[in-house]
Amino acid sequence: MGLLLIVLGLVLFVCLVLVHEYGHYKAARRNGVEVEEFGLGFPPKVWGKRQKSGMLLSLNLLPLGGFVRLKGEHDADNEPGSYGAAPLSAKVKIMSAGVIMNLLTALIMFLLLAWIGMPQLVENQFTVASDSSVAKQQVLVGYVEPDSPAAKAGIEQRDVLVAVGPSGQEAQPITDINTFPELTQGLAGQTIDLVIEHNGEKVTKTIQLRSIDEVEASQATDQPKGYLGLAPTEYVVKRSTWSAPIVAVGTAGQFTWLTLKGLGSVVTSIFRGDTTTAAAQVSGPVGIFVLIKDGSLLGIQFVLLIVAVISLTLAIMNSLPIPALDGGRLFVTLLFRALKKPLTPKIEDTIHGIGFALLIGLFVLITVVDVRRFF
Repeated sequence: MGLLLIVLGLVLFVCLVLVHEYGHYKAARRNGVEVEEFGLGFPPKVWGKRQKSGMLLSLNLLPLGGFVRLKGEHDADNEPGSYGAAPLSAKVKIMSAGVIMNLLTALIMFLLLAWIGMPQLVENQFTVASDSSVAKQQVLVGYVEPDSPAAKAGIEQRDVLVAVGPSGQEAQPITDINTFPELTQGLAGQTIDLVIEHNGEKVTKTIQLRSIDEVEASQATDQPKGYLGLAPTEYVVKRSTWSAPIVAVGTAGQFTWLTLKGLGSVVTSIFRGDTTTAAAQVSGPVGIFVLIKDGSLLGIQFVLLIVAVISLTLAIMNSLPIPALDGGRLFVTLLFRALKKPLTPKIEDTIHGIGFALLIGLFVLITVVDVRRFF
C-alpha cells in the first residue's frame, strides 16, 4: 500500500505540471496563438512526437517542471499567430492561465479533503469548529533520543504508538498525546510491552524503562532524559460537511500566507549571503519525493494534502515577478509598456536568461542540500 501511495503521489505531482502547462496551452489556442511545443521537464530532450496540429509533444531530462513553447514568444514578434502579435489582454490571459489552473486544482483537492478528512498539517489549521469532527487520531513518534530505551528497541520516527503496559499484561491503548507521558512515568523502571505500528504492521517491543532516579538526575543537566526516550506527536484528521467549501478556501488562504512568510525568510537569508540556510528552507524534487514517501505511511489523505499544497505553491511562485517564470515574464512586459519603451528580443532574452540561470543554480544547490539532508 505504501509503495502504491508513493507512486500515486509522484504521478499526481507530474499531473500538477501538466495541468499548469495545459492552462497555457488552452489559453494560447483560444487566443489565436500557435503552440509549437508542449514539454514535460526541461531539455535535453529524451523523446518527442509531432502531433497533427504541428505541435511537438516532448519528454525532457531535467525534472524541473515543464513548458509550452509558443510561436514568436518575444514581445516584439509581429508575425500572425505569434505570441508577440497578440494583444496585451491575450498575453495576460496566457501567462495567468497556468497559475489559475494550479490554484483551482489546489482548491478542488482541499475541498475533497475537507469532505473525506483533512490532515492537520500545521498548528491551528483552519476549520469551522461547529462543523468539524475527528475522523482519525493517532499518536506518532516525533523524535527518538539517541541511545535511549526506545532507540535500542528499534523504534523509529513516525511509528504509530498503539498501546503500552507492563510486560506480559494487557496493554492500555494510547489515544492521547497528553496522557502518554503519564503512562510511561507510572511504569518507570519496569519492563514494558509497547505496541507500535511500523510500516503498516503492528509490532510489540519489550523495553526496560529508565528509573525515576535516573530521569530526575538528568533534569539538572543539559541533556535531560525521558523514561522511554522519545517525544510523541499527534496526527489528527478532521472531516467537515456543509462547511467544506469554506474550509477549502480558508486552508488555501492560510497556506498561502505561510508560503509567502517562508519565502520572505528565504529571501532574507539570500540577501545575508547565507545561501545554504536559504536552500535548507525549501525542497526540490528529491525533498518532495522523500516527503511523499514518508507521508505515504500516514495514508492517502496526507499524500493528497501534500500534493494540494505543492499545487498551491506552484501557483504562488509563478505569480511572483521572478524572471523566467510566468509572473516575471508578465511583469517585464507590463513594465516596458508602462515605461513606453520597446522590449527587444535581446533585452528580453538577457533578463529571462539570467533569471533562468539563477533558478538552475538554486535548483542544483537545493538538490545537493536535499541529498545531504535525507541520505
